[in-house]
Amino acid sequence: MEEEEWNNKGGPGAGPGSGVWLGINGYPAPRAPRPHSLHSSVSPALLSSLILLVSAPALAARRGRQTEAMLTLLVLTAAVLLGAAPRSDAIVIYTGWERHALVGSDVRLSCSFFSWRWTSEDVTFSWSYRPDGARDSISIFHYTGGAPYVDNKGPFRERLEFVGNPARRDGSILIRNLDFNDNGTFTCDAKNPPDIVGRPSSVRLLVFEKVPIQAGVITGAIIGVVLGLLILVVAIYYLMRFLVARRVFNLSVSKHGKKGKGKEGSQQRQKPKVPLVYLSF
Repeated sequence: MEEEEWNNKGGPGAGPGSGVWLGINGYPAPRAPRPHSLHSSVSPALLSSLILLVSAPALAARRGRQTEAMLTLLVLTAAVLLGAAPRSDAIVIYTGWERHALVGSDVRLSCSFFSWRWTSEDVTFSWSYRPDGARDSISIFHYTGGAPYVDNKGPFRERLEFVGNPARRDGSILIRNLDFNDNGTFTCDAKNPPDIVGRPSSVRLLVFEKVPIQAGVITGAIIGVVLGLLILVVAIYYLMRFLVARRVFNLSVSKHGKKGKGKEGSQQRQKPKVPLVYLSF
């Protein structure tokens, strides 16, 4: 690994202060974090507690001693639980878990971060690569000072492109024309001064001649088939119930119709016959 060196490019007569500090592999070293301002060094919770503490006497004068005791207790509780709590300057970095790609295709490796701070002008992104079977990682990309730098000696020197947007906390890279030798683990590290403490995140790249069917796709297909069968069984069940109910209804209607006709016939047969009397003169 190359040692850090000082490169004076300030022109004729320029002193050491005008040079550029080159870090590992010739990358410009990130700028030093800016000093904390008074606003950033004071916790917002502590400021709120102080405001409540100052305004408590005025409110208590209006509402009496009971209110004064309650407000004092509230202020002290807020100061202890919130104001005295240590502030965290940690940064959380996110990448994918695993990426699959075909030989000869391009793949985008995403990297983003979460920070409680506003996005700094000195934000940096660094990518390293560890091939499968290797123990050491090599640096392949670095973004600092608003400019991307690709390692000119690594395996991706002519195939790597920065496609992220640092203003949106995106440090993604694109690797073109993949090969089987590109299988390995890619690690992304980000800094958002003064948030510089965080654990890098890694994504594993697997290059195939044909992309295999993932276990999630198989599981989804099985679940879909089972749900489809259940829906079919339920539909058949309700259809059978409907047909049976319709059959019973038709039989009931036809039975009542026959009973009605039988009653009318019996009534007609039970009607008395009027004797006919013939009168002759």
